[in-house]
Amino acid sequence: MPTAIPSFEEYVASLGALTSHVDPTLENEEGRLIKAAAEGLAALESITRESLAAWVAEQPRGTGVGVLGLVVGLSQEALRNSLRHGLGSPAFPKAARENPVGLVDYMEAEYSLLSLLESQRGRQYDFGDVLVARAGTRALATRAGQAGRQLEDEIEEIAKSLGLPYQTRCRFEGRTASAPCDLALPAGDSAAQIVVAAKSFGSTGSKLTDAVREIEEMALVRKPTQFVFAVIDGIGWKGRINDLRRIYNLWSSGQINGMYTLASLGQFQDDLAEAAAILRMTKD
Repeated sequence: MPTAIPSFEEYVASLGALTSHVDPTLENEEGRLIKAAAEGLAALESITRESLAAWVAEQPRGTGVGVLGLVVGLSQEALRNSLRHGLGSPAFPKAARENPVGLVDYMEAEYSLLSLLESQRGRQYDFGDVLVARAGTRALATRAGQAGRQLEDEIEEIAKSLGLPYQTRCRFEGRTASAPCDLALPAGDSAAQIVVAAKSFGSTGSKLTDAVREIEEMALVRKPTQFVFAVIDGIGWKGRINDLRRIYNLWSSGQINGMYTLASLGQFQDDLAEAAAILRMTKD
């Protein structure tokens, strides 16, 4: 028997929390492993590349790798992205078992692991330090937002250096609909002739799906006379390679005009200048 469809308000009222609150002072298995690892690090007679490589290889299931990530302030996702970028694999157990020396060398080169560990392992911590540590995810989110804004600032500076009129973080009118963009030249809405998306993905990717969807939307609605460019960077994309390929396929199939990283912004500047010249776009 079909049942009556509830109203939207009734549906909203039926929503509930999927997870219950967890007392942060209660210990769990992961916490016990981290504390045991920390005690092991504190007990090391000296902090050297050799002693750390031997220590990390002894920890069960690659636990020591995650703990070294915590020492330098990396979340598990950020550390996995970094290891995939630097060592070719994000797997903690594999790094600890097969390449502990390379792991320590890499983390020392990238994050100054030895000095950070030495400065922290014998320190006394107070209540404020505990609360600051719990706020760590907020700090990571803030840094991710700053990285995204940096990419937007870079493309804005290029438009400015070329003397082109532009508008940032707006929507543009395509053939039959509008789409979001991070930079529109000479302006957004119906005036847009060149539009650019800037999407970074460093350590966390909560908005990654939105980023891919936005660029696909830009390609879908663009007019034949409009130029669409995408600036995509961040090692986090290596962990979402299929999503990155979706954007790349838009470029390789001619649905967008260019795709760039921070390292190829020089080419972006050249292509933007060429598109502006084709469209006879000049600053007012």
